[in-house]
Amino acid sequence: MGQPLNVGIIGAGAISGAYLTTLERLGALRLTAVTDLDRARAERLAERAGGGVAVAASSDELLARDDVEAVLNLTLPAVHAEISLAALNAGKHVYSEKPLAATREDADALLAAASATGLRLGCAPDTVLGAGTQTARKAVDDGLIGTPVAATAFMTSSGPESWHPDPEFYYQPGGGPLLDMGPYYLSALVHLLGPVVRVTGAASRPRQIRTIGSGPKAGTRFPVAVDTHVTGILQHASGALSTLVMSFDVPASQLPRIEVYGTAGSLSVPDPNRFDGTPALSRGDAWEALPYSAGHQPGGRGTGLADMAEAIRDGRPHLASAELAAHVLDTMLTLLDAARDGGTLPVSRTTERPPAMPGVATAA
Repeated sequence: MGQPLNVGIIGAGAISGAYLTTLERLGALRLTAVTDLDRARAERLAERAGGGVAVAASSDELLARDDVEAVLNLTLPAVHAEISLAALNAGKHVYSEKPLAATREDADALLAAASATGLRLGCAPDTVLGAGTQTARKAVDDGLIGTPVAATAFMTSSGPESWHPDPEFYYQPGGGPLLDMGPYYLSALVHLLGPVVRVTGAASRPRQIRTIGSGPKAGTRFPVAVDTHVTGILQHASGALSTLVMSFDVPASQLPRIEVYGTAGSLSVPDPNRFDGTPALSRGDAWEALPYSAGHQPGGRGTGLADMAEAIRDGRPHLASAELAAHVLDTMLTLLDAARDGGTLPVSRTTERPPAMPGVATAA
C-alpha cells in the first residue's frame, strides 16, 4: 500500500465521529485537519483523533493547507454543493455526505468542475458497498431469483426529532425523509436493478410544526418546510418496477427494508443504511439466509472515501461515484416534482449500473 491520502474534514457534527472511526482503522486515509463553524466541536474531534490533526479557523484556511489532499464534506445538506465546489476549485479531491447537492444545477456544476480539474468527486452512501447489499446483488446477478420484475423499499419512522438534538435541518429544503434517507434506498435499488428512467409520486405534510424531544433544546417547536411522507413508483431501465415509501410520519411498522421479486424467487435485502445485515432468499416456501459472498466486511462510514483513495493510486474509477449520486438526486427531485404535479415524469440524468464488488473485502 502506498502513502495514505491526507484528508481534511469540513463539518464536525454528529456523523463525523463515525467517519473518524473508519479513518483510524483504514490505512488508505490520514486525517490532517478539521474545521467547523463551532470551533469547540472541531477541537473535540481533533483531540479524539490524536496528535497531528490541525484545527483550521475556517473552511478557507483548511482548503489552503498543503497537507490536505482531499476534503471530506460533512456539512449540512443545503451547503454541500457550495463547500464541495470550493474544495474542487482549491485543487482538492472531494468526498461528500449525501445528498451530493440540493439541486440538479448544483450537481451538474460539481460534475463539470471535477471533470475540468481532473479531481475525484465521490459521494455517500457507501453502505451499499457493504457485504449485506453486495451479497444481495450477487444473488440477483447469479440468477437466484430469475428475472427481477419488482421491488419494494420502505423507510418509515416518526422523525429524527425524538433523538436528534438539532433536527431542524431535516425539515428544511434539502431535507425530508426522501432526500435524507432516500439516497440509501435508491442507491441500493440502482445497484440491484439498474438506473431509474421514470417515476410516479405522491407526497404529504401532515404536521406543520414539530417538537424537539431530547437534548438541551427539548420542547422547542419548529416549522416544517418539506413533505414528510413520500411514496412513489420507480420504473427501472431493466423494466423492473419498485414501490418506494419514505416517511417521517409512521409511529411504528413491521415493513421490510427492501425486497426484490423475480420470476423464480424473492430476495430480502438488509437495511441499506448499514453495511451488514443478512440477505435471505425464498423460492416460494421458507427463507434461507445467504452467507456473505461480496462487499466490504466490516464496513464503516468512509469506506467509499478509502476506496476513492485506492482508486486514485490504482488509476481506476471509484465505486461511490458522483455520477450515481447525481442520478439518485435527480430521481428524488423528479419524484417530488411528480408528486407536486400529480403525474408521471421521466428521469433525465441517468447513469450506468455501478460495478459489482467481487468477493468479500475484509479490513483490520
